[in-house]
Amino acid sequence: MWEGLGYYTRARNLHHTALTCKGVLPKNPEELGGLKGIGKSTAHAICSFAYQQALPILDANVKRVLCRYFALSVKDDKVLWEKAWKLLHVKHPYEHNQAMMDIGAMICTPKNPNCSVCPLEFTCKGKNAPENYPKAVQKAKVPTKKRFALVVLQEGKLGLIQRTQRLLHGLWGFVQLDEKPSDAKSLGKVTHTYSHFKLELEALRCESLHVNVDGWFTCKEIEQLALSTVDKKILALPTMMRTVAPTS
Repeated sequence: MWEGLGYYTRARNLHHTALTCKGVLPKNPEELGGLKGIGKSTAHAICSFAYQQALPILDANVKRVLCRYFALSVKDDKVLWEKAWKLLHVKHPYEHNQAMMDIGAMICTPKNPNCSVCPLEFTCKGKNAPENYPKAVQKAKVPTKKRFALVVLQEGKLGLIQRTQRLLHGLWGFVQLDEKPSDAKSLGKVTHTYSHFKLELEALRCESLHVNVDGWFTCKEIEQLALSTVDKKILALPTMMRTVAPTS
């Protein structure tokens, strides 16, 4: 059910925490922060929204609002937490935190903020040059990995593996290699960008005797499996469809 949404580690953490809590979340940020998948800001958000506790939150939108409001050029979490506490409306934490998130999402946007309608405009220190707060940090170039996906057929069925490594854990897909087998025939290429790298994947038709898989499936059966986006791209290749069609 989580297929295609990304954040697979987050899903596993949420599931682990749900089992750990047995349906009842702790009511203080310290205990919440000790659970898998829950950091300080999320713990504060739960306590604020669910239990009406006077705690600030610090998600990406709120950080940007605070940086502009206090004219902070650098996103320093220690400083931002201090500012978040200073600005918090302790009698109405739910409304305050929701408003801060909404301002960041709809008004104090990363590009072209609409300062003229912002309720914080009168006291905002960064309103004359909001693009300067915080200063943009140049992102490192995303590396590109080139790999090969092995397409194997046996009696009209495709051979797939269920991944056990952290990336795409639990999802089904084609076997991937770093080196191109000598007896393989190219079926085309696909690309996919993850958060920390770009993948260039060449699909190769291989003999099943050389490839270990976890299961054999028809195209119809594959539709019922949790499949990663990049493997769906491989299945959508015109050459793939011609390869599978005569025998599936």
